[in-house]
Amino acid sequence: MDFDLTEEQKLLQDSVARLLGDKYSFEQRKAYMKTPEGWSREVWSQYAELGLLGLPFSEEEGGFGGSAVETMLVAEQMGRAITLEPWLTTVIVGGSFLRHGAPAALRGELVPKVAAGEILLAFAHTERQSRYDLFDVASTAKRDGSGWVLNGRKGMVWHGDSANKLIVTARTAGGQRDRKGIGVFLVDADAPGVTRRGFRTVDGQRAAEVEFSGVKVGADAVLGNPEDGLPLVDRVVDEAIAALAAEAV
Repeated sequence: MDFDLTEEQKLLQDSVARLLGDKYSFEQRKAYMKTPEGWSREVWSQYAELGLLGLPFSEEEGGFGGSAVETMLVAEQMGRAITLEPWLTTVIVGGSFLRHGAPAALRGELVPKVAAGEILLAFAHTERQSRYDLFDVASTAKRDGSGWVLNGRKGMVWHGDSANKLIVTARTAGGQRDRKGIGVFLVDADAPGVTRRGFRTVDGQRAAEVEFSGVKVGADAVLGNPEDGLPLVDRVVDEAIAALAAEAV
C-alpha cells in the first residue's frame, strides 16, 4: 500500500500552507478576531479561489472532488495557523449534512454557493442539558400541514452568528433521550422566530446561542429521515472529529 502523497495532494498542501503563511501571522489573526464577525472575509474568498470550500463535494456538483486525505491535509494547515474562518462548520460539518442527507435538488442549489463562499452553514444541535449526548434533544418539531414548526434553544452553535443557514436537530417523536424521533432541518438563519446571540469563545472563535420560537419550515427543509436522524448526526460528527484531529497534528 502506497502512503505517499500524490503530486496534486502535495500541491494542495503547499498552496494552503503558503496562503496561511501570508495571511495568518499572530498580528493578523488578532486583527481578524477584533472584527464584528471575528474572522476575515478576504481570507474566506481566497479559500474559495483555492477550491477549499468545495473540497468534499463532487466535481459534478461544482466541488473540488477531494477525499478524506485532502480534507486532512487542509485541516492540518488550518490547525497550524489556528484559523478563525468557519471552514469546519460550513464545509466539513455542513457539507457532510448536504452530501449524506440532502436530496439532489437541494444539493444542486446549495453546493455551488457553499463552494463559491456565498453562504455559511452552522450546526445547531447542542443543548444546555445534553452533556455531549448526541441523542439528548429537547427542542421540538411538530408537523404543520406538510411542513414543521420548530421550538427550542441551542447553545454553542459554532459560527451561528454569521451563518446564513442553520442545520437544526429537533425531536419529532418520543422522549428527550430517545434515540429515535430526532429530525434534522435546514433553517434560514433570518427566518421569523429565530433569535441569535453571538459571542467570542475563549480561544477567539465565534459561537452563538440560538432560540427557535414557532419557526416554520417546509417539507423540503428535512435532511434525511425526520423520524430517525441520529445516524446522520453520528456520521457527520465522526467526520468532523476526524478533521479536528487533523487540525491538532
